[in-house]
Amino acid sequence: MTDVQNLGLFILAGWLLNLTPGPDVLCIVNTALRDGARAGMVAALGITAGCFVHVAAAALGVGVLMTTSTAAFLVLKWVGALYLFYVGLKLLLQRGSAIEFDVANKSITASDRGQKSLKNVFFKGFLTNALNPKVALFFLAFVPQFIAPGAQHPALAFVALGVLFNLNALPINLGYAWLAARATRRLGLVQRGVAHLDRLAGVMFVGFGVRLALSEAPGR
Repeated sequence: MTDVQNLGLFILAGWLLNLTPGPDVLCIVNTALRDGARAGMVAALGITAGCFVHVAAAALGVGVLMTTSTAAFLVLKWVGALYLFYVGLKLLLQRGSAIEFDVANKSITASDRGQKSLKNVFFKGFLTNALNPKVALFFLAFVPQFIAPGAQHPALAFVALGVLFNLNALPINLGYAWLAARATRRLGLVQRGVAHLDRLAGVMFVGFGVRLALSEAPGR
């Protein structure tokens, strides 16, 4: 595509950025630890779907509105922060389920395993990403650097690069889910250990919410 430049560097930078832990990775890992690799991978798919929302919004000009309108940024910022607070507090306050390690089968069993809807897991991952306005701002700041000067179809190039970024991120996110579930099977986490992980994840989600709530609009 002649409208795109430095494609190899774009792919490499995207991989490195997606390896950096954040709310998305935390959501995937925590889901996989509690409910297995399948649930973690579904959460990863939900997060990827949320990323596509930001690509589409930026292509349609919503992202530009966020960079120029403080009010628009504040609305999306607080919606995203409140959702992160909600997820974090839910993890902190929920009662631990009966989780134990099955030595013979080398697997984790739980009283609520299989009862959690994969649809809800997907939706949780989707909201974790879609309600974070910083993701849209990231795409606006990162992607244009790889659109060639004088591109004939810059909007199309932006969408193509955004789609490529999300597709390249998917194997990394799926890998996080698989590794977390595998670590759980090998370590044989018991109920108390999983409860501690929930609390840690809850604190981190609340922290991400605070960080988002304290962030300022671009250009200020």
